[in-house]
Amino acid sequence: MAASPAIQIAPKLLAPAESQVDFGARPPGTRSEPPVANARLALLLFMATETMLFAGLMGIFVVFRVGSRAWPPVGQPYLPIAVTWINTAILMASGWTMWRAAAANRRSAGAHIGTDLSATFALGSLFLAVQGFEWVRLIHHGLTLSSSVYGGTFYILIGLHALHVIGAVGWLAVVMRGVSRGRYAPASSQAVGLCGMYWGYVCALWLVLFWLAYLM
Repeated sequence: MAASPAIQIAPKLLAPAESQVDFGARPPGTRSEPPVANARLALLLFMATETMLFAGLMGIFVVFRVGSRAWPPVGQPYLPIAVTWINTAILMASGWTMWRAAAANRRSAGAHIGTDLSATFALGSLFLAVQGFEWVRLIHHGLTLSSSVYGGTFYILIGLHALHVIGAVGWLAVVMRGVSRGRYAPASSQAVGLCGMYWGYVCALWLVLFWLAYLM
């Protein structure tokens, strides 16, 4: 007996249609990765948040600084300008060696990455050591967190930056360990680049703080 028209059409309806859209497929030549890596985007968001935090603290500092009749107040020591200039140069030099390390990382020049990272680590540690030495002297001369608004704003601003430098030095130590084990390319190349970004942020932030707290 011959099949009815309905029975002949049914198999065509169950087969995939040629014009059916495949939502999981990408057209040829399209980008399969996000334009900004997730780790880099997270670091950028973190630095943006930190920038807003420091902007608020700087605003508070300026309000107290402008509204004060005498800065520093009577009986409070002046900040050490000369040695801080030298310390600023040390931190900027660390920024330069970090830039060299990041550039060598991009060129996959592994032989230079470890040397420049080690120099950055040494300079960053020296910056912290000099700053700590100067703080001890300032405390000895009566400038403490609770001695005055002058001391409180100084230690909050500069101390918070020092915590960031400590974090950057710790991060750098982790990256150096990875580099020493030969993991600088290609898997860990992003780690060197991200650490370089953060180190550059810390250096740039210090220039603003140095002008504001020491030179203004």
